[in-house]
Amino acid sequence: MNNFLAKFGAVASLSVLAACATGNEADIDTDASVTGDEALESSIVPGSQEALNEIGSVAYFGFDRFDLTPTARDTLRRQAAFLNEFPGASIRIEGHCDERGTEEYNLALGARRANSTKDFLVGLGVDPARITTISYGKDRPVSPASTEQAWALNRRTETKITSVM
Repeated sequence: MNNFLAKFGAVASLSVLAACATGNEADIDTDASVTGDEALESSIVPGSQEALNEIGSVAYFGFDRFDLTPTARDTLRRQAAFLNEFPGASIRIEGHCDERGTEEYNLALGARRANSTKDFLVGLGVDPARITTISYGKDRPVSPASTEQAWALNRRTETKITSVM
């Protein structure tokens, strides 16, 4: 029951986030962390993708930007701590863009976003051999709408666990 309530609360929080987003990175609440007691009660497997999602697996970017905002850096600091705690985990950083711009331009921008994310994690002690990057450009939007809110959610990198040893 606690696991259901925790998941329901997370989904409700994301729904509120999507409804309230204004297109400004500062308006996107990316702090999805939980306390230690809540993590124990939720039965999330330590070192899993679900555990990474709980501390924040998404970093957001400004329009036509690949530099990391202060909020994105905070998210990536939590990711680095997680990855340093689980040194057997390898990740893929996926770069994403909103729908505006050409396919070629967005693939290049998504790659720059993924690489800036990787570089930041490496600077915090994560072994670069554990990280791969890929750009999906505008091909995998979180929100298919053509609004400022949707575009802000689509300008992101997502960190995915690819293997755990």
